[in-house]
Amino acid sequence: MPLENSIRMLGTAQLDDRSASAYEHAVLLGRFVRSEVTQALGLSEEAVAETEQTLLRLRLLRPVPGRPDLLTPVSPNAAAADLVGPVEHEIRDLQQQVSTARNGVLALLPAYFESRRRRNKAEAFDVISDRATLQATLDEYGARCRTEMLTAQPGGTRRAGALEEARPLALERLHRGVHLKHLYQHTVRSDIATTAYVRAVTAAGADVSTTDELIDRMIIYDREVVFLPEQPLEDEPGGAVVVREPTLVAFLCKVYDYLWTGAVPFVPDVEEDAAIADDLKRAIVRLMAQGHKDEMVARRLGMSVRTCRRHIARIMEEMQSTSRFQAGVNVMLHGLLDAPTAGVGDAAIPGSRPDGS
Repeated sequence: MPLENSIRMLGTAQLDDRSASAYEHAVLLGRFVRSEVTQALGLSEEAVAETEQTLLRLRLLRPVPGRPDLLTPVSPNAAAADLVGPVEHEIRDLQQQVSTARNGVLALLPAYFESRRRRNKAEAFDVISDRATLQATLDEYGARCRTEMLTAQPGGTRRAGALEEARPLALERLHRGVHLKHLYQHTVRSDIATTAYVRAVTAAGADVSTTDELIDRMIIYDREVVFLPEQPLEDEPGGAVVVREPTLVAFLCKVYDYLWTGAVPFVPDVEEDAAIADDLKRAIVRLMAQGHKDEMVARRLGMSVRTCRRHIARIMEEMQSTSRFQAGVNVMLHGLLDAPTAGVGDAAIPGSRPDGS
């Protein structure tokens, strides 16, 4: 391109000390004559010839009209204008072209942001009701997960067979470098199958914690996509809602982090912390005080009704109460409801595995 050639030529036109001295001598005499420069500066003929070419390239020498053999010096201002003028003109033309192109492209910004807003609104949520489609989608996101997978699973223990299916998937993700975190309810600690699963995944680097109550089931991939349970209509089982909207995803991640902070690490084969039993006791007392029946209390805490009633009987005995009303009064007097708890809920995403996959 002409501009590239001009710039390359400018790069080779460098004024050295020898050429500067020869130029000063030519200005003093009003002409450039090789023999005179050779004698005045003590240079060889070859060196003077090279100096002459340098001064010609820099436009500091110019042939006299009609006398191409006679060279006269040109003022630096005129030489500079002659030397860089064409390049400057080409650069101005290119700058104008760049500016025109940029303005033309930037004119599309309003349309871009509006279209992106409409696309985000359309793609911010997906509702997947079909269980086969849901499981395929969960498998796909699990395979694409790069850095972190967070799950919150209320509802107590899971089928041993389902946990066996989930284990190789969880281990594969951990081996890929995905940080895996599971959040369960305290009641899973007494389940042999769950303990075996937790022992395997924590040995591979996963983190598992438990709390008394949880919000609805939640699965988070790379803190970019969240799966939540779809609220079922009438007697039909619900599927899942896929959330991609960044602000809502960030909020749900903060909710998860809050729940995780208040949970207790689940370390298999280590004696259970007394604080876990206290958490369950407070949760049962709180739900009783809210007027929930035994069946609802059991469902909220992920335990069987029989186990729940056994806990209630023990609490009434400790409170030296003969009725629930009396137990409630004694609980208030002892301040057992003062401790905060994490959250509520017992829904699950149907069709997915216990590890959240």
